[in-house]
This record gives sequence, C-alpha cells and structure tokens, in this order.
Amino acid sequence: MSQWLQQVIDRGSKTNDWLSPVRQQALNALRQTRWPTRRTEAWRYTSLSCLEQLELSPESDNAPFNLAPIAGLETIDLVFVDGQLQTDLSALNLPQGVSIYSAQSLPADQQAAAVSRFSQVKPSRHLFGMVNDVLADNVLFIDVDPECHCTTPLRIVHHNHHGYEAHYRVQVNLGHHGKLTLIEHAQGSGDNLRTGFTECLLGAHAELEHYQFLINSPQALYFGGTHFSLNDYAQLNSTVIGFGSQLSRLDVDIIHSGEHAEAKMNAVYLLGESEHFDLHSTIEHAKPNGTSEENVRGIVGDKATAVFNGRIHIHRDAQKTLAELNNRNLLLSRRGQINTKPELEIYADDVKCAHGATVAEIEEEALYYLMSRGIGRSQALVMLNVGFIQELINQMPNQVLAEWLAPILSARFKEMEVR
Repeated sequence: MSQWLQQVIDRGSKTNDWLSPVRQQALNALRQTRWPTRRTEAWRYTSLSCLEQLELSPESDNAPFNLAPIAGLETIDLVFVDGQLQTDLSALNLPQGVSIYSAQSLPADQQAAAVSRFSQVKPSRHLFGMVNDVLADNVLFIDVDPECHCTTPLRIVHHNHHGYEAHYRVQVNLGHHGKLTLIEHAQGSGDNLRTGFTECLLGAHAELEHYQFLINSPQALYFGGTHFSLNDYAQLNSTVIGFGSQLSRLDVDIIHSGEHAEAKMNAVYLLGESEHFDLHSTIEHAKPNGTSEENVRGIVGDKATAVFNGRIHIHRDAQKTLAELNNRNLLLSRRGQINTKPELEIYADDVKCAHGATVAEIEEEALYYLMSRGIGRSQALVMLNVGFIQELINQMPNQVLAEWLAPILSARFKEMEVR
C-alpha cells in the first residue's frame, strides 16, 4: 500500500461525526484498494509518485484573500480559503426555495436523508472519491425546492495557498422542475493539494447549468470529480475549463437515470511547461430516449501531457438514444504528449451514436497568413489558439461568463511556452 494512502487511512480513522457510516465504508474499501500503477488502465498515463514526497498542512493560517467579482454578473458567493468558509466574502442571504447547509449546520432531522444521498452518484471505482469521503471536512448540502427557479447563479470559490491541502464536497439536490446555475471556481498558489467532488441529483424536468473552472497553480495537485444523475426529462449543460498543474485529474460521470434526459458537456484544457491534465468521462445511458453530446478540445504546449478517456455506455434498455463524443487536440510542441481514447459501448440496437478523436499541429500556412498581414508571431499564435476553442466558448449559455473568461484565456495562451 502507498505510504500516502496509509496516512489518509490513519487520519480518517480518527474522524467521528454523523457522516461516519459513509466514511467507514470508504475506509474499508481503501484498505482493500491496490495503489494504481502504470499497469492500471485508468491510470496508465498518469503517475501518482508525486504524492509520496508530499508534505503539506491540513490546517489553514487564514492568509488574506481577495475575491474579484465577475463583471456584469450578479452571483451568490460562497468562498473557501484553504478549506475554511470566509463569511466576510460570502453572501449568506439566499433566495426563497434555496437552502445551503454545511455538515456542521445541517439539522439533525435531515442528516439521515443526507447520508442516503451521499456518494450515491459517484461510482465506487474512483480512488480519490473514496479519499474524499474519508477526509472531506468542508461539505456543502445545497437543496433547491421543486419548481424553484434560482435566477441568480451560485458561485463556489475554493482557493488554496502554498503549503496547504483541502478536501471538499458539494451535494446538490435539484427538485423537479427546478432551475439552477452553479459555478465552481478552484484556484490557488504554489504547492497545494485538493480533492473536490460534486454530486448533483436532478429531479424530473429539472435544469442545471454547471460551470467548472480549474485554474490551478503550476505546482498544485488536484483530484476531483463531478457526478450527475438525471431523472425524466432533466437537462444538464456543463462546461469545464482546465488549466494544467503538476497533476490534475478530473472524473466526470453523467447517468441518465430517467427517460428523455438531455446532457451536454463541453470541456477545454490548456497546458504548458511540464503540466499534466487527465480527464476521464463516463456517460451512462440507462433509460430510453436520452441524448448526450460531449465535445472536448485541448491545446498542449512545451513538455505538457494531456490524457483524455471518454466513454459512452448505452444499456440494453436505452433504445432511441442519441449520443456523440468528440475530442480534438492541438499540439504546439513535439515534446508534448496527448493520449486520447474515446469509447462507445452499445448494447441497444436502435440508437444513433458517433465518436472521434484528432491530434493536429498549428498550420504553418495559417500562421504565415496572419504574419504576412503584419501580426507578430506570438500574437498570431494566440489568435489561432483562441480560434481553436472559441466554438465551445461561444456555446456557453451564459455569455457574460464567456466574456469574463476571454482575458483569462488570452493571458493563459501567452503563458504557455511554444517551442
């Protein structure tokens, strides 16, 4: 067993709260878990050796942090610094029909129901999901009443300072015919570690607009997951923007638990230097008449490594399913690596499905054309990079967020070393 994993088990064994049944189940599973190696298919291109030399503090010193608003967009903010809620930066006045509790503040008469929903969407195969079950001390329970339309986006910000670790969980229960926009923004500075998992249960006819921005520092270690269960006629629109770090691993699971459910996921990763980003996604079509569309685009420069494994699983009863999966990559350096594997697993016979993956380099003709118009090489490369991902950015339902992202993405391209 990994020394780091043994330390997790030792720490988790000392925790005693109302979530102990969940934590104990995860502890028992971790004790039987084999530490992944390069021979483990799900970790074939991602080494976890960096965890063995890790020396961080699970406690925060409450160093100052200033939250910048999103220009032109009113949001309900919940801000966590090194895992601790910052009440002075958070808006605790919620609209009618929306309730948010921490594990410490959840009323006792609601705890049994919360335990029954905890980790019900997240597949048990996720190693760091079990680690998060054990260590998460920052747990949020978000409930949106049936037919409640929360018109103001809810933004959850997690910031880690150098030398600290944090483990957080967000549990969302979106009632039938309810609507919610959820923005999750993870960022940090220097060496830090975080595990962060979000589970969302969508009732019948519910609509969730979800954004996940992983703006980690180059030295950070991040292990996270977003997991969605869609009931009848539920609609999910998810956007993921990921910057590289020393190691980032994100697992996304979308389960069509009801009929006529719709899911759309767009993801973009931008990597430079020696950064590593690993995205695994699984879409489970368990019921008929469902639709899913997943588009993933990545730009990889210098010595960075991108890993993408996307899987669509269509069960025998999921007739009339429409599903599409595409991964396109732009390689800016011969020293970079891109490992992509889209998969279709189909057991129903009346479906329409497609998948594909491409890896390409910057077209010299396009670069020459821009430079011949008086545009410098550096700016021309930025323009071509922006153009490669712009289609997905334009598909974001909230274009105010897209405009807010524009200068962040441009700055990121300038940081990425092109050789």
